[in-house]
Amino acid sequence: MRIFKNEFTYRSFVEEGKEGEFDELFDHAVEKVGAAMGKRHPMFINGKEVYASGDIEERSPIDGRVIGRFQKGSREDARAAIKAANDAFYDWKETGYKVRVNIMRNAAKIFSSRKFDLAAVLSIENGKTRYESIGEVDEAIDFLNYYSLEMERNKGFIRRNKLQGNSSETKGFQGAPSATEKARLRLMPYGVFGVLAPFNFPISISTGMSTGALITGNTVVFKPSSTDNMTMLTGLMIYNVFRDAGVPDGVFNYVTGPGSEVGDELVVNKGVNGIAFTGSKATGMGMISKAYSMGMQKIFIVEMGGKNPTVVSKYADLASAAEGVASAAFGYSGQKCSACSRVYVHESVKEEFISRLLDITRSMKVGNPLNKENYIGPLISETAMKRFDESIVEAKSSGRIVFGGNQLHTDNGIYVEPVIVEAQHTNRLFHQELFLPFLAIDTYKTFAEAIEKANDSEYGLTAGLYSKNRREIKEFEDKIESGVVYINRKTSATTGAIVGFHAFGGWKGSGLTGKSTGSRFYLPQFMHEQSVAIA
Repeated sequence: MRIFKNEFTYRSFVEEGKEGEFDELFDHAVEKVGAAMGKRHPMFINGKEVYASGDIEERSPIDGRVIGRFQKGSREDARAAIKAANDAFYDWKETGYKVRVNIMRNAAKIFSSRKFDLAAVLSIENGKTRYESIGEVDEAIDFLNYYSLEMERNKGFIRRNKLQGNSSETKGFQGAPSATEKARLRLMPYGVFGVLAPFNFPISISTGMSTGALITGNTVVFKPSSTDNMTMLTGLMIYNVFRDAGVPDGVFNYVTGPGSEVGDELVVNKGVNGIAFTGSKATGMGMISKAYSMGMQKIFIVEMGGKNPTVVSKYADLASAAEGVASAAFGYSGQKCSACSRVYVHESVKEEFISRLLDITRSMKVGNPLNKENYIGPLISETAMKRFDESIVEAKSSGRIVFGGNQLHTDNGIYVEPVIVEAQHTNRLFHQELFLPFLAIDTYKTFAEAIEKANDSEYGLTAGLYSKNRREIKEFEDKIESGVVYINRKTSATTGAIVGFHAFGGWKGSGLTGKSTGSRFYLPQFMHEQSVAIA
């Protein structure tokens, strides 16, 4: 049996004393992929290039450069892709899990060989720093390798029913109805999955969801983010990786276009058996409601954001707390579903905590993320800027801005200072997901009050705690309503799950199935169980 090993590219370069080489490789890739941008790209349906009647122009949030022109796909294009996926389903399912595993491992190797080019495109396309982008490509590779190993460990999720016979394992069970009857239990793919990808992790999350569907024998219609927050070029690069790895025509189809047409068709079309989606709660619940109201028994595997709290105790290491909160709140401009957006700090240490937090925040440079000295890049769109302005008005009227709040004039992108606000927990800034570098802070008197405030949210994705008190740690573990919990984590209070080590999934309004990515429970969601009895 193989051993799973995480990728950790940047850390490996640093440990080998080759950080300069890492920067050279990334800068060269930026120059290389930048020179090739601005082209017109097709969709791919059943392995063939497909062009629509209109184009969508994608521009970089960094400086407004044209990344490319992509197809404004329609419902008809989505239907063609769905038909291709259905036509390809039986043969793909019948290839057997070992063949599918080998193809996914081929994809991991191709990702690795194209790692810096993929990371460079990602940075240009959605404004990530080089470290965030290379880490995201690493995560995509991790998903491919981890899920491949899970398929092998579970032998394709096919097993003989052991509750028959006279072994100690079967004690207390009646067993088979006859001496000759044998039963086999297996998990089988549903059919066609629509994979709807987010803008903020367009390589790792898209690859993770697609791999989950493909490796279990389903076929896919893949739609990258195509309106407002666009990530269509990285989506095309993922298609190319799967194609080059050996995924047959029709098994993985790449369709771009508005969510109101392409995305909606995937939701309402009876030829689609399931939806894998990462995005806002409003969009996720809207899709589910629409499909169910039409009487469809469609499978939904969805992650729907978060409003993630961190509790800073009077027993905390405040230096670690400040560093972890700043990283979680302002990395990638707070545009992560797992970003720390609210802090509850014990009133006795509030001033010292905020002082330390301000020192770290002031040191975070804002600007073009392609320059290695910058930590915070641009907002993804004008829509995000509008939310920022509205939140600043709210903060000024019902709270106190401790730091930031201004737009910065850098390149042609939308750059803002990170914001730290003191306000009351009842303020909407503590409850509405903003997807901005925006941190709200309130105090608490008792630890029970801190947990109550932390849990007072429709979301339950990630949560952090800083405390050296064992009783508080145990109480937090037992009572916090979040799927991912980090305690005393200096690197980040609420972000940075590692495939195979942490399981990443939300409770309450943050998720639907209660199962997490990067865990042993993820793949069975893409299959349904069948019992086969033979007498």
